[in-house]
Amino acid sequence: SGLGLALSACASKPPVQEEVEVYTPPPVTERGPVEPAPRPPVTSGPVETGPVRGSVDDFRINVGERVYFDTDRYNVDNYDLEILDRQAAWLNAYPNVRVMVAGNADERGTREYNLGLGERRANSVKDYLVSRGVAASRIETISYGKEKPIDGRSTPEAWEINRNAHTQIVSGQLG
Repeated sequence: SGLGLALSACASKPPVQEEVEVYTPPPVTERGPVEPAPRPPVTSGPVETGPVRGSVDDFRINVGERVYFDTDRYNVDNYDLEILDRQAAWLNAYPNVRVMVAGNADERGTREYNLGLGERRANSVKDYLVSRGVAASRIETISYGKEKPIDGRSTPEAWEINRNAHTQIVSGQLG
């Protein structure tokens, strides 16, 4: 009986046939040469979005065009220095650009007083930019006093934003 076990263990069953799907390519037809699929353009780096570098929008959006002053003051504070440092760096990167710095005041005070205060504010900005390497010949100044408010209301909030110096590009920008 030991022999029967040995024989049955050696007996083999036929292998199970697996069904394999065979791929048959479609017949080749005479249609001429096949055009390759168009490929997307190759770029050397990330695609930039936003304003064109060196443009007015680049300066306005990425640098900042306006600094603000306390009542009856024309000195720049630490927050203003950050904006003015960015302006100076941008202007030094684009040496053909010329700017005008306009000094503004709120509605309080006489016309003459506010024109003088606006002039001192514009000159403070110009002097700082010159100290950071921007040629003085590239910077014009003007004072509008209280004549061109951003906000025409007679409120403390309006007065606060109307006390400013606005740096605007007048020539040489890109885009």
